[in-house]
Amino acid sequence: MTSGTGATDTWAGGSFGARGECLLAPNPGMMTLDGTNTWVLREPGSSSSIVVDPGPIEDGHLDLVDEVTGDVGLILLTHHHFDHSEVAAELAERKGCAVRALDPDYCIGADPLADDEVLDVGGLAVRVVTTPGHTADSISLLLSQERVLLSGDMVLGRGTTVVAYPDGQLGPYFESIEKMRALVTSGDVETIWPAHGPVLDDAGGVLDYYLTHRRARLEQVREALAELKAQPHPEGLATDELPRKVVEIVYADVDESLWVPAELSVRAQLAYLAEQA
Repeated sequence: MTSGTGATDTWAGGSFGARGECLLAPNPGMMTLDGTNTWVLREPGSSSSIVVDPGPIEDGHLDLVDEVTGDVGLILLTHHHFDHSEVAAELAERKGCAVRALDPDYCIGADPLADDEVLDVGGLAVRVVTTPGHTADSISLLLSQERVLLSGDMVLGRGTTVVAYPDGQLGPYFESIEKMRALVTSGDVETIWPAHGPVLDDAGGVLDYYLTHRRARLEQVREALAELKAQPHPEGLATDELPRKVVEIVYADVDESLWVPAELSVRAQLAYLAEQA
């Protein structure tokens, strides 16, 4: 959501490692960067694949995914947002496979995912890592053979993600980033394959930046609250006005087109500070 980390070159997807292919959906935008990354995972020599975040309906993306993937053993959703899940049901019908997610409402023909569950499709093993924060149902996927973590929207290829309050919460967000960082420390992860933007080769550096950035923003919110408290408000400051007022101070150097998603994160920060008080 804000610039500061990740590559800045134009991103178009492609093949990565021996097991990953990214099909970039044609839905670029303020919140989606270059578009949604649909990841196709396949063990070398296998005819069966896993499709992660089949994406939105825009401009024939479903037909592209259908054509490129061949036999699909399983569809996975990193979270429920429509730009990741919109065509999941139709793709599952075309491929005759199940859809699995953390939220049971988005599962088709299978049980919800569980933390630390290992999925095996065509000899490819993928481990589920629950990483709430961006949303309550956000997951990441560990591809151990590649030392790769598919991060969904928890980590983006450029900038930092929105904590989409009230579904997203800052406490779980911090815990999830620390959990992801531990996978780097243990040697399980070197690279991040995000759901938006380019691949990130320095997983540890990016996750450190995420923690530093969010903690710095939290301190800025504290300072903004103190500044607002010190200002005269003859008629009082309504509770619903407070997040916007904080955004106007903390994000004064950010394009106003980003203030709406920024307000979601500020609301999450205010809730977190209230819990810590």
